[in-house]
Amino acid sequence: MAKDKKVTQITDMDVDFAQWFTDVVVKAGLIDYSSIKGLFILRPYGYAIWENIQAVLDKRFKETGHENVSMPVLIPESLLQKEKDHVEGFAPEVAWVTHGGSEELPERLCVRPTSETLFCEHWSHVLQSWRDLPMKYNQWCSVLRWEKTTRPFLRGREFLWQEGHTIHATEEEAREETLTMLNIYADFCENWLAMPVVRGQKTEKERFAGAEATYTVECMMHDGKALQSGTSHYFGDGFARAFDMTFTGKDNSLQYPFQTSWGVSTRIIGGLIMTHGDNSGLVLPPRIAPTQVVVIPVAAHKPGVTEKAEEIVDLLKKAGIRAKGDFSDNGTGWKFAEHEMRGIPLRIEIGPRDLENGVCVAACRYNGEKLTLNLNELEEKIPALLEEIQNGMYRKAKANLENNTRPCATLEEAKETMTAKGGFIKTMWCGDRACEDAMKEQVGVTSRCIPFAQEHLGDTCPVCGKKADKMVVWAVAY
Repeated sequence: MAKDKKVTQITDMDVDFAQWFTDVVVKAGLIDYSSIKGLFILRPYGYAIWENIQAVLDKRFKETGHENVSMPVLIPESLLQKEKDHVEGFAPEVAWVTHGGSEELPERLCVRPTSETLFCEHWSHVLQSWRDLPMKYNQWCSVLRWEKTTRPFLRGREFLWQEGHTIHATEEEAREETLTMLNIYADFCENWLAMPVVRGQKTEKERFAGAEATYTVECMMHDGKALQSGTSHYFGDGFARAFDMTFTGKDNSLQYPFQTSWGVSTRIIGGLIMTHGDNSGLVLPPRIAPTQVVVIPVAAHKPGVTEKAEEIVDLLKKAGIRAKGDFSDNGTGWKFAEHEMRGIPLRIEIGPRDLENGVCVAACRYNGEKLTLNLNELEEKIPALLEEIQNGMYRKAKANLENNTRPCATLEEAKETMTAKGGFIKTMWCGDRACEDAMKEQVGVTSRCIPFAQEHLGDTCPVCGKKADKMVVWAVAY
């Protein structure tokens, strides 16, 4: 019976963070497992979060002159082989189609792990003149990468994403595009997801296969690990040359265009969970939450209580707030715990005594604070409270990033810091690949980026002791 229903408990994050994450994504109704390893079912609540992410980013892309397109899901092997560095980078993760029906195909077809080669082939057909440029495209799709170790959101074999691809007449314009899109991702993470970021450039070792430069936004999770939350790549004219993609310039000479690509995926939902979640489940920022406010009648059988709760829901909806009421016959305590699990930012409680006094109780999910609000002020107070929650969540995550990022001057200090405290460390770096490898082998961290916001932490590399003029952020990463 409904009155006997209980909210399933989740593992304490301080006991087993990985199990906590799995519990949350399954029990909050975001994900289910399919019969194929690494291919996850995105349930309605999980997909609703992705739809909100998609809506915001799609609007930003269109405001900056990008158009949506759709490319095929299959890539001929001969096409994939045209860009050597690119294909080598993806070769271990590629899934192949070898038969069409009962017949063996004359050429293997790759299920797209990314679509650079498809865009390049297309552009080689349609690009004619400098007047055609820039071409600024984006597609929303799924891709397939045959990962050995899989986890919901963080490392699926198939996942949803957007991939932007552009070509430009000049290097300057393409490089500007690369940074513009990175900043859109950074702004989105910080202002919509309440996830503070470190913006910077990847080292040569960590950059995208086939790119001349890769830029990233890195976020710190609750457990101190890093999540790469969006990347933007400058390709130069390497792909254009490989695919014989040319245009006639203003001086009538034949020229190669300069190319970019950039993307974010459903992986960012994993970042959202691990940045803000707690031992009660999800904690969602109001700007991205599918439901911003849930209204729960307390002692709903008493006269007027349910009717007033319905009025509040209608009032909030008319005010542009994503609100819903829980009028099920589940117990009030169960409802509270269930909606906390699902991370709804604000809960409104209304009972008989509240009704008599013309008030309701508002409970903030992220900090547990409860406020008494006058019913005649809800249209004004609720939007302001949601904005306060959004900003409070960002401040909390920012403090976590700042308090757990530590400078280190020597290799020993880096080892001791990571062993005792984890989080991010920042050091100077000489630029030598051997020293970068040594940080991974001896400290257990990878370079996350060379931040745009550089700090002078000293003059020498902590590994080799040679002169160093770059600061790098290092961390264990998902």
